[in-house]
Amino acid sequence: MNKNEIMRYVDHTLLLQGATWEDIKVICDDAVKYSTASVCIPPSYVKRAAEYLDGKVPVCTVIGFPNGYNTTAVKCAETADAIENGADEIDMVINIGDLKSGRYEQILEEIKSIKAVCGEKILKVIIETCLLTDEEKVRMCRIVTEAGADFIKTSTGFSSAGATFEDIKLFADNVGEKVQIKAAGGIKSFADAERFLFLGATRLGTSRLITLLKGEEGKSNY
Repeated sequence: MNKNEIMRYVDHTLLLQGATWEDIKVICDDAVKYSTASVCIPPSYVKRAAEYLDGKVPVCTVIGFPNGYNTTAVKCAETADAIENGADEIDMVINIGDLKSGRYEQILEEIKSIKAVCGEKILKVIIETCLLTDEEKVRMCRIVTEAGADFIKTSTGFSSAGATFEDIKLFADNVGEKVQIKAAGGIKSFADAERFLFLGATRLGTSRLITLLKGEEGKSNY
């Protein structure tokens, strides 16, 4: 798989707290240039980004981010607002405390509620794998499948670690056939990206791959 092909699986991401509108415009321009799957940006920039991109690239945003402990009502309100502002895809964070406490039905109902708000829009469920046991990860594969979400996603990129090859393989072995997989956090190279895709991921949350491409283009000009 060549680099341009890999870029079609990338959610080009900028979620840093200090991101400005000028920064967001840069990643939007890059997403168009390199034909990424989406841009993944903070909710406050969704409306402007959707207008700026004018349908050239889907707009993804985050809900309950990064800690996941907002109430379900707040997450649903965030989701409705994001979609009204032009979001095409929603990446929500589960309540990890609920998972650790065995409140599986609460997590299931929350995901279902947010998916109901999303309708035909894509919903990705972030479970923050670095904080979970393998048993908890498998449990979340089953819950995400039952809830009817479109993707299970490894990480926010704001915790102690990101995606691992082992977790993508575990997801692939345990999610339902209609659930896709997003690897996010710590994807440092095209070799890593290709390996994640080989193992079963169909989306990659990263900004580093475009940085690498730009670096190669800069070298080629000398």
